[in-house]
Amino acid sequence: MGLAALPHLYSGKVRELYRVDDDRLLIVASDRVSVFDVVLPDDIPDKGRVLTAISAFWFDATTHLAPSHVLSFDPTDFPGDSGDEVGGRAMLVRATQPVRMECIARGYLFGGAWAEYTERGSVQGHKLPSGLREADPLPEPLFTPTTKADEGHDLPISDAEARALVGESTFEAVKVGTLALYEFGARYAAERGVILADTKLEWGHAGGELLVIDEMLTPDSSRYWPSEGYRPGSSPPSFDKQFVRDHYLEINWDKTPPAPHLPAEVIAGTRSRYIEAYERLTGASLADWYR
Repeated sequence: MGLAALPHLYSGKVRELYRVDDDRLLIVASDRVSVFDVVLPDDIPDKGRVLTAISAFWFDATTHLAPSHVLSFDPTDFPGDSGDEVGGRAMLVRATQPVRMECIARGYLFGGAWAEYTERGSVQGHKLPSGLREADPLPEPLFTPTTKADEGHDLPISDAEARALVGESTFEAVKVGTLALYEFGARYAAERGVILADTKLEWGHAGGELLVIDEMLTPDSSRYWPSEGYRPGSSPPSFDKQFVRDHYLEINWDKTPPAPHLPAEVIAGTRSRYIEAYERLTGASLADWYR
């Protein structure tokens, strides 16, 4: 039984979701990349392996902070011979009821938060000191949830709107958990010369337990900056897909599909940044990860 024999449940911007049985799913990370909510026409080689390998590292490193949906990353544990097709790019996980909210922790003033701050002096209802620069560290990490849109853009929501969306107890649990995981990741990364500027996490319920799901602290769901290149007041060099975003901003693409093709040097540069992020953070070589 190969991958084609498994019921295909969902195609996301990056991942494919398959049902193994009533309690288990197989999540496969592709090499696709999306920016501004548009899937690009060009793949980034090895991207799916990096996302999976770095998620495995962080899920394992944070078991003391939050349980996860992960059952195995070992291809020999996958159903039938599907591991031969997707080894290194897939994880076997518990099925959960996802919390319908994106959980974002920010430690630095960047991206949409910077845009809002320049206009209002706040970020999603959190008033900030005046005079902050783009990419400045925030006085303390912020939890800034958004809607989870099946199509189109996720939209920022206030804490009150988030509580109404998912319930008081779930809101408090995911807020505390998201900030704890971000702060642990940021400290760990800093010791390795990497700044974790922000990250997005997802959560789900299974058997009465709240689990962190999907991916964790990957270059797709996070902004990673090399400490040696960090200078507040501009867009720092990055280990994430900000490199791709910056390319499209430079060519003034209007952010509507289809996106223009990526130049070969941007594809190669993005691949090298993803791999460097994994290897700097974990101390391991991607060549040693499952294939």
